[in-house]
Amino acid sequence: MVIFAHYLKNLFGKNPFSMAKIKYYYNPDTCTYEKVKPQASEIALQVGIFSVLSLCLAVVIVYFYSSYYTTEKEQALREENQELLEHYNLLNKELTEVTDILKSLQQRDDNIYRVIFEAEPIPSSVRSAGSGGTDKYRELLKKGLKKEKLILNTKSKIDQLKKSLYIQTKSYDELSKLIKNKNAMMACMPAIQPVANKGLARLTSGFGLRIHPIYKVGQFHPGIDFAAPQGTPIYATADGVVEKATYEGGYGNYVVINHGYGYKTLYGHMSEMKSQVGQKVKRGELIGLVGSTGFSTAPHVHYEVIYNGEQVNPVYYFFKDLSADEYEKILEIASKENQSLG
Repeated sequence: MVIFAHYLKNLFGKNPFSMAKIKYYYNPDTCTYEKVKPQASEIALQVGIFSVLSLCLAVVIVYFYSSYYTTEKEQALREENQELLEHYNLLNKELTEVTDILKSLQQRDDNIYRVIFEAEPIPSSVRSAGSGGTDKYRELLKKGLKKEKLILNTKSKIDQLKKSLYIQTKSYDELSKLIKNKNAMMACMPAIQPVANKGLARLTSGFGLRIHPIYKVGQFHPGIDFAAPQGTPIYATADGVVEKATYEGGYGNYVVINHGYGYKTLYGHMSEMKSQVGQKVKRGELIGLVGSTGFSTAPHVHYEVIYNGEQVNPVYYFFKDLSADEYEKILEIASKENQSLG
């Protein structure tokens, strides 16, 4: 304040905070000294200058005070803002971690689950599609937020995560339906041997090139043969509907079951058919008895698996009633060169 007063003294030639000096002038008419009265304009100018300079000084003082000294309330607000900023940064980190977990689930979905259930993977363009541009956040932008970039980035991440989660839940709904269909398909897939075969001694001829039992020449054998006593039960190897139950020269009495999903099975050389066309059968249900009808040299059942119109090796469809060791053994037996029975 002393410095300011000194400055005003240099400006006006006097100290405005000290008692004003009284000036006199000599009046020749009265032959006396009279007080000099200051003019109103001079007083107004001095007051105006003093007020402006005082205001400037006050602004400077307030600025420096607020910059270096804070009230308890201001300090509390600063700490609160800092805490909120830290929470925002933590939230962003957690959002990134959740997004990474979701990406892992998406990869499993496309590369494992959908492969198992023979479903097309969800296109990446669908999974990564945006949820809207900055226009979506126009109301936030109008507010002129100081941490606008951070807030908009967090909001965008949350919206994208919500969209990706929605797509993933829809994918799981689809997989749930596929699982139900898969269970039905598994029941209709050939999975057991057509006759009881403890000790695996009954398989006498495998799939592929074999010696014909009558003509004694090499010939493609489209199924496998199980030797068994006359009248041994023959079972359906999967759920399905009997498509044929008739006699034919080569197969003798034979039954064809349509299992759906592209699968059919054939059972030949029966002594007696225990099923009829149109009959629904379950896996393990009796459909006929072992015989030697048709082109056959001994009682046995000729068994075929047809998938999408092509005869395939039935030995690959015994996975339900064999252990791992038994399955390896039957593969070895089926691969040996031997003569078919018919």
